Amino acid sequence: MLLLILFAFLGGIVTILSPCILPVLPIVLTGSLTGGHKRPLGIILGFILSFTFFTLFLTTLVKLLGIPVDTLRNLAVLILFGFGLSLMIPQIQAVSERLFSKLGQFAPQTRGQGFGGGLVIGAGLGLIWTPCVGPILASIITLAATSRVTLEAVLITLAYATGTAIPLLLITFSGRQLLTRQPWLVKNSSRLQKIFGLVMLLTALAIYFNVDRTFQTWILQKFPSYGTGLTSLENNAQIQPELAKLKQKSPMFNFLKSDLGAAPDFAGGGKWFNSQPLTITQLRGKVVLVDFWTYTCINCIRTLPYLKSWYEKYQDKGLVIVGVHTPEFEFEKKAENVSRAITDFGLTYPVVQDNDYQIWNAYANHYWPAKYLVDKNGQIRYSHFGEGEYDQTEEMIQQLLKETGADLTQMPITNPEYRIQARTPETYLGYLRVANLASSEAIQQDLPAAYSIPEGLPTNNFAFGGVWTIGGEYASPMPQSTLEFNFEAQNVFLVMRPRTGSGQVKVFLDNQIVTTQAGEDVKNGVVTVDTDRLYKLIKLNSPGKHLLRLEFVDGNLEIYAFTFG
Repeated sequence: MLLLILFAFLGGIVTILSPCILPVLPIVLTGSLTGGHKRPLGIILGFILSFTFFTLFLTTLVKLLGIPVDTLRNLAVLILFGFGLSLMIPQIQAVSERLFSKLGQFAPQTRGQGFGGGLVIGAGLGLIWTPCVGPILASIITLAATSRVTLEAVLITLAYATGTAIPLLLITFSGRQLLTRQPWLVKNSSRLQKIFGLVMLLTALAIYFNVDRTFQTWILQKFPSYGTGLTSLENNAQIQPELAKLKQKSPMFNFLKSDLGAAPDFAGGGKWFNSQPLTITQLRGKVVLVDFWTYTCINCIRTLPYLKSWYEKYQDKGLVIVGVHTPEFEFEKKAENVSRAITDFGLTYPVVQDNDYQIWNAYANHYWPAKYLVDKNGQIRYSHFGEGEYDQTEEMIQQLLKETGADLTQMPITNPEYRIQARTPETYLGYLRVANLASSEAIQQDLPAAYSIPEGLPTNNFAFGGVWTIGGEYASPMPQSTLEFNFEAQNVFLVMRPRTGSGQVKVFLDNQIVTTQAGEDVKNGVVTVDTDRLYKLIKLNSPGKHLLRLEFVDGNLEIYAFTFG
């Protein structure tokens, strides 16, 4: 943990050199060069606390309040706009100083120094600022998005925010020194305050209308190498194992015993398919297999034939399967997409949508796929995470059915042999969970930026080529952009969706257009992406190491995750 905290702190410090910091610098400077000499301390403290809090708890807060994230962001912009007006109009400034001086009740030594106002400015900045995310902070954001906030996550985020704040504090104090030591500046301080107010006001408006993001895009287009490599210190052999441990940690209870307690109900779930809403109480006397899945997950897809077989085989003996569809990606929340997937996969057992992770959290689950077997009394008696162990799972199904009095004679266990040929892990392409990215450039969060493919791409690594916009869940290419992946597997799959209409991708294997070794979705070396799903790109006769190259014909696609088989 100490190593991650140290590198998060260092990563925060070097953020001052990144284009992501540019939109907040005018507000930091104009807010701190006015007011008392303790206002910069208030701004920096407010920034640290606000950024740490909203990074860790924004998702939870939005769910509790039921309001869009933009509402909170716009509130922060409004506060900064108000401060800009107060610097320009003395009457507003007097009212605001009286209002924020009440914060001095908790810190009497800061009264009259502008500390309270600075604290509010900093709090607004912490909510508005979205940094260029490196691997460490991306891992923290992922944990926060699934409500898995630990003390370790808090300390790492706090270290990152503190590292970012240190150079900001040095800049603000240097500016104040300059302002107070130059006679001409001292003489015209009132005019300067109004100018500072105008700068803050215009900056707040620019952020509200997303001009800041347009400006960052322009900077990156004019200077493609600006900010390159700033997060490279987090991509080293010491940090990667620590990040892997961090991602595995969760304060939630893990089911590891043979008697796992009473099964939670399906409360909080959404739309049901193939059935009216069911409850665990209603299903007493039957054996229930609860399967957590999502329709683009290849690991889940590979388990579906076994589930379908068991349902057909044991439905009349008292087995009920409930598929809990908990989405990985935003587009998987759409009921029509789930319904189409259920039809395509030929599922006839009940499926419930779990878009808000209510059932997922009730079971303390954090795997796709995951299976829980519930006995006739509503107790969880068995769990299995991931693929495999199909014979063991069916043996437990039979044991629990026999406890209900079911006759299972002449029902042997004959599951097909389970084999997985891939050595390359599932790989996400959005910055929230990206891993094994070999491009040397720092990820520019939600902004178009140029990336390069290195020579000698390491095994199990991928790289972007050309201009890409990397979002939290997906990466979106510009026309003629490329992606290369040095994989070791037999089959390659990629989750994609079109922005509108359809888009096309050319598929190359070992620098040759794919023909005989193409997956089912590749026609004449091209994949046409016309719906939101998992696409089959490569199907080899035997597993091996190969170089996949994708060339994107247009800029109409979002690509989410690679999986291998």
